[in-house]
Parts: sequence; structure tokens; C-alpha cells
Amino acid sequence: MRAVKIVTDSCSDLPKELRDRYDIDYVIMNTVKDGKETPASLDWEFYSPKELYDTIRKGERVTTTQVPPANFREYFKTELDKGNDIVYISCSGKLSGSINIARVEAENILKDYPGAAICCIDSINASVGEGIVAMKAAEMRNNGKSAKEIEEAIIPIRNNVNQFITVHNLNALKAAGRVTGSSAFFGNLLGVKPIIISDKVGNNTPIKKAKGRLNSFKEVVALVSEGVEGQEKPFVYVVHADCEDEAKQLVKMLEEAIPNVQTYITYIGPIVGASIGADAIGVFAYGKSIERFTV
Repeated sequence: MRAVKIVTDSCSDLPKELRDRYDIDYVIMNTVKDGKETPASLDWEFYSPKELYDTIRKGERVTTTQVPPANFREYFKTELDKGNDIVYISCSGKLSGSINIARVEAENILKDYPGAAICCIDSINASVGEGIVAMKAAEMRNNGKSAKEIEEAIIPIRNNVNQFITVHNLNALKAAGRVTGSSAFFGNLLGVKPIIISDKVGNNTPIKKAKGRLNSFKEVVALVSEGVEGQEKPFVYVVHADCEDEAKQLVKMLEEAIPNVQTYITYIGPIVGASIGADAIGVFAYGKSIERFTV
């Protein structure tokens, strides 16, 4: 059987430690500021998290690109030439068109590689939610599944990724077209903090509102606790947009609320961060199906 490479993209927010642990590659998107494109590296070679998020805090606009077709072509051909099959786990297709680009490039390239496989899977998640799907795929690969078998097994469990994001203010969501200007103004004025999930088809959808930062954390803790209920040693990922002290505060709250919980803290990467804004915090875990929320 052919070896399988697992690849994701800049939206996955997987730090090098986790990518190395699970043997996961990623294809790079770009951030754009003042017309200049910069690779959205998850290792932060081109700017630091603080530099990115301070730019956003100052009100300067940072936009993003999809994975360029050339990046897919280069990666796919390199791995196929090594005799590997490929499983690409993408950001939600509701948030990025990268999955569509990958499918077109894969179809064209496979004409020259009879017997090879490139499986392009929409994770219907983003940030470490996408990363969790990629890590599940890597575990399946390590257990001997082929690319096609991984695709078949991954699709039914994508909705078991639980994502709960809370933002410091609504300015970035307004800039990204997620909320109206008036909603952002009055929401910021009243200290409203929406709790955002990735729904069953991959849309980012608010399901609750909390007044104040601490109350938003309490809501997130309650939602995560319910999502991982019944697990002996649940694993929870906490991601943050340059607000590590608050992320640690949230971790402490999770550890107090969930028996035997294991936690991992990392940054929200450049692509997701440019859309959601500075000081956002997210919690991700594999648990009950997200379809329990009627949105």
C-alpha cells in the first residue's frame, strides 16, 4: 500500500510541535497589508504574533488570501513523485475557497499519476478545529488506513469537533462582514461577547451572548464541559490572539470544571487572527456532535 501524507493549511493553527508529533504538513496562505502579500506562516517567521495583533489593534486592515494554486501544485507533485498518496484537510469551505482550488489542482495532476490518490476533505472547521480533524486523519494513517479509507472515516466525525470562540470586541467581525456596523457599535458599548461555533455545515455562527469577558469564559467552560462529558481524559485546546494571560485564566477555569482534563495553549494563527481580531480566545475539543445546537 502507498504511504499517505497528511497536509492542512495556514488556517489550521497547528504549531510546529503538534505538526511534528503527528507528521502533518501544511500549505501556506498569505496575509495582505498595504497591498503587500506575506506568507501566513504558523511558525511566525515573517512577523511576531504581537506585531500582527498590535497592527489590528491600531485599526489597520490585514486581509488574507486562499492557498495559491501553485502552492498546491508544488506540494502535490512533490509528494506524488515520492510515491505518496495525499489527504488534504482544508479550512471550512464556507470560509475559504482553498478546498475548491485543491480539488481542481488534484484532478488535473492525477491525470499524470495513474493509481495515485489525492483526497481533498473539507474539515467544516477552522483554526485548531481544522487541526483536530487533521490529527485524527494522521492517527488513522498511523493505524494503516489508506487515503481513501481515511476520507471515508473522517467525513462522518467532522461534526464532533467542538469550537467555542469569544472575541474581545466586534470590530474585526464587522470588518469581515460578520456583523453590521450598528451591531458592532452597540455590542461594544454594552460589552456583549458572542460565543461562536462552527455549525454542522461549517459556518461560523453565534449561539450565545454574554455580557463581559469573565461571563463569556464561564459560558465557554460550561459548553466545553457538556461537549466532553463522559470522556475519561478529555483533551482541550485553547487558542488566543495575543492574550496569553487570559488564556491561562480560562485554562484554570477548565481544569477546575472538568475532571482529568488535559489542555494545550497556542496562538491563533495569522489567517484566522486577521479575520477574528486581537484578543480573541477559542476552545476546541473532540466530543459530542455539534449538531446538538439548532442554528
